[in-house]
This record gives sequence, C-alpha cells and structure tokens, in this order.
Amino acid sequence: MNWNDDVKFVKGIGERRAKALFQIGVKTLGQLIYHVPRRYLDRSNIVLMKDLKIGEETTAVGRVTGAKMVHGKRRPYFQMVLTDDTGFLTCRWFNGAQWLADRFNKDDVVAVSGKIDFYGGLQISHPDFDILSDDKSNPINTGMIMPLYPSTQALQSVGLDSRGFRRVLKPLMSELPRIVPEPLPDNVLREYHLLPRYAALEQAHFPDSLEHLEAGRDRLKFDELFFMQLLLALRSSAVVRKTKRNRYEQPGDILESQYKLLPYDLTDAQKRVMHEIWNDLKSPHPMNRLLQGDVGSGKTVVSLLAAAITAGNGYQTALMAPTEILAEQHYQVAVKFFEGTQIRPVLLTGSNTAAQKKEIYKALKAGYYQLAIGTHALIQGKVTFKNLQLAIIDEQHRFGVVQRGDLIEKAEDADVLVMTATPIPRTLSMTVYGDLSVSILDEMPKNRQPIITRLVDVAKLRTVYDFIRQEVETGRQAFVVYPLIEESEKIDLEAATKGFEYLSKSVFPEFTLALLHGRMTSTEKDAVMASFAKNETQIMVSTTVIEVGIDYPNATVMVIENAERFGLTQLHQLRGRIGRGKHRSVCVLLQRKPNPESTHRLETMVKTSDGFKIAEEDLKIRGAGDLFGTRQHGLPNLKLADLIEDADILQEARKAAFAVVENDPQLRKDHHAGLRHVVMTEFNDLLGFAKIG
Repeated sequence: MNWNDDVKFVKGIGERRAKALFQIGVKTLGQLIYHVPRRYLDRSNIVLMKDLKIGEETTAVGRVTGAKMVHGKRRPYFQMVLTDDTGFLTCRWFNGAQWLADRFNKDDVVAVSGKIDFYGGLQISHPDFDILSDDKSNPINTGMIMPLYPSTQALQSVGLDSRGFRRVLKPLMSELPRIVPEPLPDNVLREYHLLPRYAALEQAHFPDSLEHLEAGRDRLKFDELFFMQLLLALRSSAVVRKTKRNRYEQPGDILESQYKLLPYDLTDAQKRVMHEIWNDLKSPHPMNRLLQGDVGSGKTVVSLLAAAITAGNGYQTALMAPTEILAEQHYQVAVKFFEGTQIRPVLLTGSNTAAQKKEIYKALKAGYYQLAIGTHALIQGKVTFKNLQLAIIDEQHRFGVVQRGDLIEKAEDADVLVMTATPIPRTLSMTVYGDLSVSILDEMPKNRQPIITRLVDVAKLRTVYDFIRQEVETGRQAFVVYPLIEESEKIDLEAATKGFEYLSKSVFPEFTLALLHGRMTSTEKDAVMASFAKNETQIMVSTTVIEVGIDYPNATVMVIENAERFGLTQLHQLRGRIGRGKHRSVCVLLQRKPNPESTHRLETMVKTSDGFKIAEEDLKIRGAGDLFGTRQHGLPNLKLADLIEDADILQEARKAAFAVVENDPQLRKDHHAGLRHVVMTEFNDLLGFAKIG
C-alpha cells in the first residue's frame, strides 16, 4: 500500500471500521499512521492501588474482578471493580452504562485514569479506560511502554479501541521506510538533528525507550510547527515581493500641522513607532505591520497620524473595529483630532440607514471622505473606495482572517497596520502574527496615572460601596462590571440586570445609574455613553462590552464582579478603562466564590500592571487556543505541539522555515519538492490568505 491509499484497504480495517475512522478525519493510510497515541503507559506512571490518594488525577491498572449494572435511586449505572496485588478500586459510569457493561469481561486487564474519590471505598467516576490485554499477563511487570490511542464510542464499537489500534498498526511498522514520504530536505534534518519521519512515527507508536519516544514525538512536533511557520514565511514573502502602485512622496503638510497641534508630547516609543511606520509607507513594498501597545499607551494617536500621512499624499484610509461601540469611539476621537483640517472622517456601521449607506458609498467612491471608520460594514460588497491605500484593523485578533482579507481586497497592494491592546506573549506572536513586522509601544504617556488594584471578597463589599460613594460625591464616576446580562441556571453569577436593579434601588438611590450591555441597540448604547460622558450618569453598570476602546477620564473606580470567572487578559483590558485622567484610580476585583487557585491567579493582577507579564501568565493557564482563538487566523491546527511547552522547538522550526523561503521564495528548487507537495496538497486552502496579515 501507499501513503494516500484508501484506509479501508489496510489489513484489519475494511468498510465498517473505515466508516468510523472517516468520522475523525482518517481517510487514508497516511492519516491512519499519523493517528498517534494520546498517552503512554509504563511502569513509571502506574500507581498501585495501595498508593492511590483521594483528590489526585491517577492512572491505575488492574484486573476486572467484578462488573455489573446497578439500579440506583435516580438511574441505572455500570460498576466495575479492578484489583491488583495491593488493593482494589471501584469504577462507575452513568452515561452509556449498558454499552459499557458489554465492553468488559472478567479478568480483562484494564488501565483507568481519572480523579480518585471516596464513596464507601476508593472510586473513580467516568474514568478514561483502555483494555490492555485478553491474556493473563500483568502489564505492570512487563516494563513495556504501551501506546494508548485516542478513540470514540463509534470506533470502540467496531473494535478500534487502543488494543484494536495496536493490532492494526503494529504490522505496518516494518513498512514505514517504504510508505512514509520525507518532506524535509536533508540539510534541515542534519542541522536540527531530526529523526527521519518514518523512524519518528515508529517510535511514536511503539517506542523502544522513553528517550526514543521523546525524539520521535519531537520530530512530529517540529513538522507541525515548521509547516505553520512555512505558511507564515510564504505570506510574508508574498507581501515583500509586491510593488505598490501608489507611492508616498513625503509625510505631508497635514501630518506636520497635526503634530504641532497635539496638546502633549509624544512618548519616545510613539516617535519610534511613527518612524517605523513612515519607513514602511515610503517603501516600494506594502506595509504589513502589527502595532502592539498596552492599554492607554497611545495607539489611537499613532494610527490617526498615519492616516494624516496617507491623506497628505492624496489617498484614503479605512479603520475597521470589531464593535460599533469601539468604531463610534474612534470616530468621535478622529472628528475632534482632525477638526480644522481637510480630512473628513465618516462612520459606517450596521446601524446606518439604507439611505445613509447609499450616500456614504457614493462619497467614498468619489474620494470625498479621506478616512472611513466602521465595523465589518466596511467590507461589504457595495463599499468601493476611490484610492484606499491604508487599512488599519483594530483589535485584530477579534476578526477572522477572511474578514481581514475582505478589507484588504478593497485596495490591492494596500499598506496594512493591525493594532491590538492585548499584549501578546512571544511564543504566540510567532504563530498568530509571525508574518508581520512588529512595533511595540512599551512606554506610557506621562499623564497616565498608575491604577491601584485590590482583591476582596464579599465580606468587604460594604466598604467597596462606601468607597464608590465617596468618589462619586467628589465628582468622579465609577464602573461596575458583570460577566452576564441575565441569570443563568448553569453558572451562579451575579447578572448585570439584577445587579443594576439592586444597586439603583438599595445601594445608591441618591445617584443616577445606567446599564450598558451588548444586546442593546446602537442608539440605546450611544445614549448611555453620552450621558456618562457628560457626568449625567455617575455609575455605569456594564457587561464586558466596555472591555475595549471606551475612554472616560473622569471614571476613577471599577468594581469587577465575580472576578474569578474572568481571564487575566480580559481583566487587564477592563482595568485599562480607568486611570485615564489626572486623578488616582482604583480597580476592585471582587471574588464571590474565592478558592486558592483563583486567588493565586488574581494576585497577578494586584502585583503587576505589565500587560505582557499578565498575558504570559494567562497563556500558561488557559492555553493559546482559548486566549486568542488561533484557529481563526488561517493556520494549521496543532495536534501534538504545544506553544508553551514546545517553545524551543517552535524557535528552531521558525528559523528553519524562514531560511527555506528566503533561499527559495517559490519552493521551486529540486530539494524542496517535498515541501512544495505538502503545501500544495495539505494546505492549499490556506494559500489564498498568503498576502493577509
């Protein structure tokens, strides 16, 4: 058989098993061989029954000495007893009980993994399990490293549990040198001391030792990260090879006049970033730059100065924001910023009427507006620009790669500046933003006040309310932020609507409060924000809709309810909404259900205001996919590699991939034929985004 042959023709598979494998994306022999174990069993990680400890996640192995269906008070469940030479362990399953009852036989040797509990004896509820053998051998004494494969109920029902996969895959191992193609060129294998791909797969399935297992899996992780970086390198190279039709002759009179009118001096970091942006703009190749800056570091001013350069050279700028609130905020700032100049900003969102949109479309096509600010409405098919040359995308991790591409398609060869106030750990920036030049605003404006952060529980709630009252009585304003809009039966959280009613009637009846949440219409949101801006409303009760972009210098207090439910990066974003004026600001993290883990995590917020340190901690806790949704960026999914644990492999894979593309931008050379084949066959759907940041 060959690598791309249909999996149903593999010995031991057939039609029924092929159908079950198809459900997990395994259609070919090659994909079957890449179905590597999820974990391994060896003597070093098996815990004897006598050493089991309540509350610990454990893997134990024993022989089935009892198995039966039990008719409980609420519903029947399946119970199985495992025994080794030192004790016994009870396993219980409530879901799929009857199916499981048919799976086990007396004297089967079974490995189970889960959290140890105590209920009339040691037990595990709903453990992961693997039937290891049909014979009387005891795997604890064999010393073998046993592969345990990912499976599903559908696979197990056709005999493809771990044991079934081992039976199918073991005979294929001797054929791997012939079957497995090697995509990496010899010089990469030598320079990074990598096993051949066939040997790596053999060791991943049936390792000779723990050292060989690690070497095999490291090679497979290298492959995943290498091809991710190769796509980024091809993307970056595609941009560099393009030549802009529109050229910038000079920064322009508008930039000079705006710079002189600024009521404050730019920070050294802002000046450095403006220099980097100008060098990109006057380059013959399109700009493809990421602007990172912590909350309040002055990204908006930099982006508007870049728009001034563009307008001064006769071109248009589009600024796309993820929400109407943020787009409105940018628009208001731009109107004030460009007052008295020839730059006319316009706001385009889903809330514009059909008649308004028609007029805006006509004016943009004629070049009447030099700056268009909006949401995804900017990328709708009817929007046409006269000479769009600069695309600015704010909080870009909230947009999918397709949406960003649609905006950039509005202007072929456009300069692209993407901005984020979410500090990005280095390992993640090398993947999600690996094709972009990076500018970092690592300096705060002199007028920014440090924010005091306090972690409290409900016992101090009255003191918190008294502090809010004291601040409001001196003319300041406050935010109270809730995670949800309305009560949830599944998650016991204080809801914004309920909190608003309680605070309005029972705590602060003497003040004016307002409620802001994402389900309100744009008109309702605008009215609430305008009232708060005029200090007609003293306390704004809000959901996380205020996380990005809202700027009220008079707000000096923020109380975040159920802070333990938020990620650290989100808390940091919320906290950045205060501390924007000349007065001291305080952020209160209120834990309704404190526990040692959440307290330890939230203390990070108390100790530091450094967004990068907070993001690193958040990445460790939540993982890259949860933190930024890396799948939306048009990159391959990672099955084995981990961006945090495998940072060293990522560094090497990036170095190797970018060196390949620098040497051969089109992958045309003979020794890169394997790379080109993989890119064109496995990642062809992602190549369309090669020019998109």
